[in-house]
Amino acid sequence: MAPTATNTRVDRPHRAIRHVLFICSRNRLRSPTAEQVFADWPGVETASAGLDHDADNPLSLELLAWADRIFVMEAAHRRRLSQRFRAGLDGKRVVCLDIPDDYAFMDPALVERLLARVPAFLR
Repeated sequence: MAPTATNTRVDRPHRAIRHVLFICSRNRLRSPTAEQVFADWPGVETASAGLDHDADNPLSLELLAWADRIFVMEAAHRRRLSQRFRAGLDGKRVVCLDIPDDYAFMDPALVERLLARVPAFLR
């Protein structure tokens, strides 16, 4: 039987969307830059948050539950994240990018560092 519009099925590999969360202190420079840099990557949805009480977008348990991949900018962020949100991490891997707070939003040097470190973890 020849394929018709009603009986033709095209099997395409399903690629799961990865929910990627970037975390820094105040969510003003590094993590929003990372969110923007990787926002258009195929198969990736991004968000960012901060650990400080005055962060532009404070980290929540809901964001942690949403995330498949979690990136922090500094080792201190990983420690604070573990202390404050241990239950919300539920065995999730937290990757420290070792990027100090020396950059402006969308600083080309910051973008370059992010592009050098993050993609290996998005595969």
